[in-house]
Amino acid sequence: MSALAEKTGAINLGQGFPDEDGPAAVIEAAQAAMRDGRNQYAPLPGVPTLRHAIAEHQQRFYGIELDPASQVQVTMGATEAIAAAILALAEPGDDVLAFDPSYDSYSAATKMTGANFVPIPLNPPDFTFDELKATPKARILLVNSPHNPTGRVFTREELQRIADFVIANDLIAITDEVYEHLVFDGLEHIPLSTLPGMAERTLTISSLGKTFSVTGWKVGWATGPAPLVAAVRTAKQFLTFAGATPFQHAGAAALRLPTHFYTDFAAELQAKRDHLCDAFSQFTVARPQGTYFANVDVGTDATEFARELPHKAGVVAIPTAVFSTDKERLKPYLRFAFCKRLPVIDEAARRLHSLES
Repeated sequence: MSALAEKTGAINLGQGFPDEDGPAAVIEAAQAAMRDGRNQYAPLPGVPTLRHAIAEHQQRFYGIELDPASQVQVTMGATEAIAAAILALAEPGDDVLAFDPSYDSYSAATKMTGANFVPIPLNPPDFTFDELKATPKARILLVNSPHNPTGRVFTREELQRIADFVIANDLIAITDEVYEHLVFDGLEHIPLSTLPGMAERTLTISSLGKTFSVTGWKVGWATGPAPLVAAVRTAKQFLTFAGATPFQHAGAAALRLPTHFYTDFAAELQAKRDHLCDAFSQFTVARPQGTYFANVDVGTDATEFARELPHKAGVVAIPTAVFSTDKERLKPYLRFAFCKRLPVIDEAARRLHSLES
């Protein structure tokens, strides 16, 4: 779809990356690190200043206490953290459970391990889940909240159901929390690890990219119990070993920005969400509670609709069904990214509105 956007000159609301840089102080911190000679291999666990900043972040926002040496592992983005975690913790033949639709690396990493990917359906239009069922070979539950591609933020009640399920079935939870600060409408992101009994069995993953609009830096991390973090570290050693040294140093500066940066950025993104979602009058919009993405029920085959949309309206979106193992269930849904400059969002909204009228 990005290639189609380039070919047609359409506004690309498909792939989820911002079209402007992050905070100037963070960009300058990366440049300063390069000038100061921070250009060689980082230590396998990550540069110490970033590991300490990650631990401080978890304590500051969630009251989670971590040892930066043994409970924090820096990775090449959250995608590597997810892959390393699954490679480290799943055995061939194990079942890895995940909510569906899901970020596409979950199933790919699971299959590379030789484990089985077992979806738990999120039901449109609200993208809630019904009962949770464990399989005999279940070992891991992947949880993504705020959730890509649906934009759902799990409530405390839902998270408690998940926690009860994980504990009852003696599972390990791997949580993807890369959109943790991009939550709207006064809702709250609650890390699964903060629920009773979950700290010792939850590996928490996040990154710089979404919060600070630096998706190309690929700086992520995994935190949690020392044995789980050690397992991730062992797998990562034979993946990338280390990388992005100057960006790791800049990441420490980013995580230490004042709290108002986080709230202001979420408010800006919420305004962009509203500008885009308000453009749809004929179609039903599943207005997201967080993330970069809104899903729209176009009332027909969204894949065909997506192919025609660049030519009819000059806008590109992605069929939500590509993120699901049950494509028929999500057949009419299109995912639009609103992490773009407001004038771009408004122009896309104008084009989409004219399509409906």
